Amino acid sequence: MTEFRLFNTLSRAVEPFAPADGDIVSIYSCGPTVYNPAHLGNFRTFLFVDLLRRTLQLRGWRVNQVMNLTDVDDKIITRAVEQGKRIREVTEPVSEIFFADRDYLRIQPAETYPKATDYIPQMIALVERLVASGTAYQAEDGSVYFAIGRFAGYGRLSRLDTREVRSGARVAQDDYTKENAQDFALWKAAKPEDEQVEAAWDSPWGRGRPGWHLECSAMAIDLLGETLDIHAGGIDLIFPHHEDEIAQSEAATGKQFARCWCHGAFLLLDGTKMAKRLGNVKTVKDLREQRIPAAAVRHLIFSTHYRKELNLSEEALEGSIEAVRRVGQFKERLDDALGGTAELGEAADAAVAATSEALFDDLNAPEALAALFTFVRRGNAELDREGAEPEALDRAREAFARIDSVLDLVPDVEEEDPRLVAWVEERLAARRAARESRDFAQSDAIRDELKEQGIILEDKAGATQWRRAR
Repeated sequence: MTEFRLFNTLSRAVEPFAPADGDIVSIYSCGPTVYNPAHLGNFRTFLFVDLLRRTLQLRGWRVNQVMNLTDVDDKIITRAVEQGKRIREVTEPVSEIFFADRDYLRIQPAETYPKATDYIPQMIALVERLVASGTAYQAEDGSVYFAIGRFAGYGRLSRLDTREVRSGARVAQDDYTKENAQDFALWKAAKPEDEQVEAAWDSPWGRGRPGWHLECSAMAIDLLGETLDIHAGGIDLIFPHHEDEIAQSEAATGKQFARCWCHGAFLLLDGTKMAKRLGNVKTVKDLREQRIPAAAVRHLIFSTHYRKELNLSEEALEGSIEAVRRVGQFKERLDDALGGTAELGEAADAAVAATSEALFDDLNAPEALAALFTFVRRGNAELDREGAEPEALDRAREAFARIDSVLDLVPDVEEEDPRLVAWVEERLAARRAARESRDFAQSDAIRDELKEQGIILEDKAGATQWRRAR
């Protein structure tokens, strides 16, 4: 079987990968901070992890994935104070939006979605281990900091030269840059606004709350063990978040925290990184309002390798809409065919081999897409020949199902091309007007026009529904 390989950020190399524990791959992937709906830049990362998960399953491994929900941090507290709410009243509605967006984009659910606020005892226990080991200390205000100077491996993930870090500075913020980073907060002493929004808990160091980096380490260790197979996230999390996770986890356990670190590149909007602070975000809601098929979004994201930046544009979306339309039509032809040619079976076998080889080589989705569309082109040509071999057709159907189990590019009926939807709705309006004026000849002519384009009308209880012909 083809060797499975992944790029490991820790080594900066593509390496052979296999799970440490038999056939189960443990994955921890950083999820959303639920103070605002996640944007498409976030979902590019989540879709890359979905591709990783499905490809591991294609390889024959089982997956145990944990994706956290950050439901307490600086941004959430600020938002709660602004709105006069408790943090839970901010995070729960946003979490529901995240799950709806996840389902719309057909992202396979993780096995566990822990909320940070449900793991406060585990976080406190981890801080206690770090204090006992001498790598963490309590400050005068009751906050507890991790001393990066006492952890020899600090900086190896991000390739940060700790000599460049400003000496003596302690960072209480969840987000910071290397210019002002030194010891980072594990446990933050409560402030009045924390108490106001119910974001403070009792601890051995007084009332307080966890730091963002601590949250992920505690949940990952509790749910997946002290050494993970894969830790995944966006490239922007390498420093400080993942660097700090490594430091506090390995200082506490004495074991390697993750065997492989996988990071996805940025999604750009008109050439600029998509970010909430820049105000240039596009959300899944925006795409749904434009009636962009989820399959087209998946195609667009997978058209560029996950480690390369991807620019989102209307032209690119239009191209992806057309691409998945072709995929859907090919599946319909496979479903409706009665037999195939020997060459159809050969095309199917070649497609399975090529897509597997591409995906097993560091998730090379663009090459997998190229193999799929070669199959679509060759397959359509062979279906035109109307072969009579059921075994060849079965191989083609099985090949398509295997490939699409990873890429998932067949549009749903309700995800039709928005241009087609607009045209159909316009013709239906004209047909309603003809019927209201009792011009039944024109009404029938419009029905026939739609039928010629593969659109079937069903008049029910005063309303007309339409569907694609099969």
